[in-house]
Amino acid sequence: MNQISLFEAKVANGNGEQTLSRDVYRLGRRFDFYRMLSFYFTTVGFYFSSMLTVLTVYVFLYGRLYMVMSGLEREILQSPSIHQSKALEEALASQSVFQLGLLLVLPMVMEIGLEKGFRSALGDFIIMQLQLASVFFTFQLGTKAHFFGRTILHGGSKYRATGRGFVVFHAKFGDNYRLYSRSHFVKGLELLMLLILYEVYGESYRSSKLYLFITFSMWFLVASWLFAPFIFNPSGFDWQKTVDDWADWKRWMGNRGGIGIPPDKSWESWWDEEHEHLKHTNIRGRVLEILLACRFFLYQYGIVYHLDISHHSKNLLVYGLSWVVMLTVLLVLKMVSMGRRRFGTDFQLMFRILKALLFLGFMSVMTVLFVVCGLTISDLFAATLAFLPTGWAILLLGQVSRPLLRRLGVWESVKELGRAYDYIMGVLLFMPIAILSWFPFVLEFQTRLLFNQAFSRGLQISMILAGRKDKNEEKKDPTRSRAPY
Repeated sequence: MNQISLFEAKVANGNGEQTLSRDVYRLGRRFDFYRMLSFYFTTVGFYFSSMLTVLTVYVFLYGRLYMVMSGLEREILQSPSIHQSKALEEALASQSVFQLGLLLVLPMVMEIGLEKGFRSALGDFIIMQLQLASVFFTFQLGTKAHFFGRTILHGGSKYRATGRGFVVFHAKFGDNYRLYSRSHFVKGLELLMLLILYEVYGESYRSSKLYLFITFSMWFLVASWLFAPFIFNPSGFDWQKTVDDWADWKRWMGNRGGIGIPPDKSWESWWDEEHEHLKHTNIRGRVLEILLACRFFLYQYGIVYHLDISHHSKNLLVYGLSWVVMLTVLLVLKMVSMGRRRFGTDFQLMFRILKALLFLGFMSVMTVLFVVCGLTISDLFAATLAFLPTGWAILLLGQVSRPLLRRLGVWESVKELGRAYDYIMGVLLFMPIAILSWFPFVLEFQTRLLFNQAFSRGLQISMILAGRKDKNEEKKDPTRSRAPY
């Protein structure tokens, strides 16, 4: 799967560069309409459509977030003329059929039906679903959309070594995280938070079953983007390999970077390489990146006015106090980081005293908020959903403004913030894998699913052919030693 993803990323980058090229511009200016359609669908059209499919999910969920947080949805539902009408709900439910991908599956079923018969076409379709083909191609949709869109914004496509041959091996958790962190995991968690907010604060479809039909495809998209690399990973739920993967990932997160250290040995080297495209982008790419990062501020702006501690106040002062809390949390994290560097090795007692003082101060503030201001447990979870995207937006803005932050001397703080976010995302992704690895039947089911009879037969044939080739080479050159397989 990793080889296929690297190949898809390379081709998506190439199509993004073609979209920006002068040759495509000149051909588009000289073609007539029908030849232009043919040229579009045989070159960059597939990748552009894939990007639009993903963007449509973002537009729908952020539109729902705006309606829920602004109170517009409540006003619409309370209107007497709309309250008795179910036309909007029925329209959204009908379009959910197309979200499931049935419209895209129909041409394939028709083609197989015309060649082999519709009974065979239906059987092949069912077998493909049992083999998790929908999960695989949904995951590859995210690969195409991410790398094509990033090339459109910043350019700078590069060659990616995809490897050759019949490869079956267990990919470590760190390898999967480095490969899919920015392209799938971050986007999957963002869509997951949008769906959670839509479920918690939304009021429509509470009395009907249409919510499942409307958002099922989006939940499926989130699950595929977050867990497909681990489902298709051989021995991905083996307990011993899970323990080894966790130790390897923690070692990778803690290693310091530097000149000559590859990205698979240090998080810092990987982080610098992952955002290398921002070093060479132009002003247009930086401005668009800043505008896209500002979407994360919508979480904080909408949620803080729904907290119980705000007492339903719509004053702008509530939003300002939320920024005071956010900056205070970042300042405390910075103090802990500085204390670890200065007192962590030589002055263990000073570092422990500093942590104890910060803990006592935190408990005192929380006690005052609970007793005096009316803070609730639900507010804590809501504040987490509000401030985590805000911190990520600050991190994205810091990456775009890297030259300026280096001159100001705060770039190391931004890097530490990025390390903290990667650590949190790694823990959230690793917890379900660790839980499923406790149960042996999960590994057995995955092995049966991945290594079916046809796959095992192909593996045996490849080993036999490799052995025959090796014997023939030994007959030609008896002095040559046998290569290990």
